[in-house]
This record gives sequence, C-alpha cells and structure tokens, in this order.
Amino acid sequence: MHYARTGKGPPLILLHGWPEFWLTWRRVMPLLSDTFDLIAPDLPGFGASDKSSFGPSRRQTADALADDILALMDALNLPRVGLVGHDVGAMVMQAIALKAPHRLSGLFFFNCPYPGIGQRWYAPEQIKEVWYQNFHQLPWAAQMVGQSRESCALYLRHFLTHWPARVEAFEEDFDAWVDNFMQPGNIQGGFNWYLSVAETRLAIARGDLPPQPPIDLPTGVLWGRHDPVLRVEWADRMTEFFPQARVEVCENAGHFVQYEAPEEAASAVRGLFGGLR
Repeated sequence: MHYARTGKGPPLILLHGWPEFWLTWRRVMPLLSDTFDLIAPDLPGFGASDKSSFGPSRRQTADALADDILALMDALNLPRVGLVGHDVGAMVMQAIALKAPHRLSGLFFFNCPYPGIGQRWYAPEQIKEVWYQNFHQLPWAAQMVGQSRESCALYLRHFLTHWPARVEAFEEDFDAWVDNFMQPGNIQGGFNWYLSVAETRLAIARGDLPPQPPIDLPTGVLWGRHDPVLRVEWADRMTEFFPQARVEVCENAGHFVQYEAPEEAASAVRGLFGGLR
C-alpha cells in the first residue's frame, strides 16, 4: 500500500474518495503537520497501491478495504488512530469503526455517505447526479474512459468541475489527476469499488438495507454546502447513526471540502482531534 506521511503527534489516517488518490489531501496536510502524524494512503485499487485485479472485480468492498487499513495500522505499529475521510473513504471508516472501535480515537467526515441517506440517493431529481455509479459497473467502461489521455481528461473534468463549488478548483492539479488515472489499472481500480458495492446500493434503492448499529465514537462532520452528489440536507440524520456527531456546514465548498477549503477543513479536524488522545 502506497502512502504519503508527514508531521508528528497523534496519528491520523486520511482516506480519500473517488475520483481521488492521496493527493487530495495535499492542501490540508501542511496545516495539520505541526500537531499530527498524518498518513494518507492510496486505497487498494487506487493510485500507486497494488491492484487485486486489473480487470473488473467485486472484491473491493468496504469491509475488504477496512481490513487493508487495519493491516496498514499493524504494519506501521499504530495501535490506535483517528480517521479522516469522505466519499469512499467515509464508507471504509464506518466499516473499520464497526469492526474495531477500540482502535479508533475518533472519526471526522467530509460529506459522508451513510445509511441515513436511504432512498434519497435515487430520488427522481437525483438520478442525473448518480448515473456514474451504474456506468462504472459496465465491463467496458474503464476501457472507454481510458482509451486516450484526452478521453480520460474529458471524463475526470466533468466531476472535478461539477462537484466543487468553483469550476476552477482543480485546475492547478488537473494534469496530476489525469496522470494518476492513466496509470495501468487505476481507472478500473476505482470502478471496481462500484462493482463491489452494487448489491448494497440495490438494497438502498429497494429500501431494505439491513440496519446499522450506531457508531458511538467522537465524530466531527464538515459538509460542503454546494455538493450536488452528496447533498448537505442529507446530514439531517447523522446523530441517529453517530450519537456523538457534531455537524457543521462549509459554506464555500462542494464535494471536496478538504481540497476546496483547506483552512476550514484543518480547523475542524483540529477541533475534534486536538482534545482527544
């Protein structure tokens, strides 16, 4: 597993979403490195981490990725950490918290997919925002997107301009994003997440997702006001599933709060974990 690491202090593991890799944390890490030991891995299947398969695979579930992060903690001799993440990473965080709560000091979420969203994911007005979750399951989708650098850039540009609050948010790093996803296996590696959680998404759409027990850990949430795919109003049930959750809204960010508003993101993370040991 590839990871970036900087800083000294209590350890925090930073878990990215899609379409991302560890570099999504580059703006917030310098703002926290004076206080925390920051570890930003590429989730397996993403970035420079190993791929379980270079073809379509359903083995990249939240539980499997949770086991990978727990194994990383063991390899780095970290008995207990704080977790920070969003999107895919937020779902992995929940799986870790259910498996091994004793190994966590707390959870901090940016724009968190969680069971309380329920069937709102698939409301008629939301379908136009979640189409990609089905497209990624097609066996030829990665080949189409990765046909050329231009096709990959065209696809990524949609998400990296539509999901942030500002269309130009990722211009500085856009070439690095395309470089990353043009590496062998990285497009399919990200798409395999959507194959692996397809049954869970169907259960959500049908309204028969099994109940998830509350995760009773110190929890912070900073939700971007302008996220079109994980809507801020969906934060309304967080405290049902995370009894200790404190939910705040970032007014000048969309989906990628940690990248779009790093100062606010760092302040919120420090506010939760600065008082925990």
